[in-house]
Amino acid sequence: MSSQTYSISDLARELDITTRAIRFYEEQGLLSPERRGQERIYSPRDKVTLKLILRGKRIGFSLAECRELIELYDPSGGNTKQLNSMLAKISERREQLEQQLLDIEQMKLELDTAEERCVQALEQTLKSQQIAQ
Repeated sequence: MSSQTYSISDLARELDITTRAIRFYEEQGLLSPERRGQERIYSPRDKVTLKLILRGKRIGFSLAECRELIELYDPSGGNTKQLNSMLAKISERREQLEQQLLDIEQMKLELDTAEERCVQALEQTLKSQQIAQ
């Protein structure tokens, strides 16, 4: 009858995160472990939820986006809504990253130009000082 359960330290160790992070996600309403006195008892679903949060964070999703995806989870419905939403978010995130790459390339060009001007100005200053001597 009893499915596997996890303590907070079990999950922290298994997923390589801090117990503080797990408590934070609990405070945010993303996890709802059972309580035995002061002890938190996490279910396999809590573990899956944590994995989804961590995966979402790794690919740049906000906590709100992670929450949205988790709330769409519906194993009886084949998760179509969740998967479509995930695909849309991945596409959106990819577009953001592409824009960031363009912005970084532009910034590098501007740094190159500024550096070149500084080097030229420094060379001019040194030449002027040598002539003055």
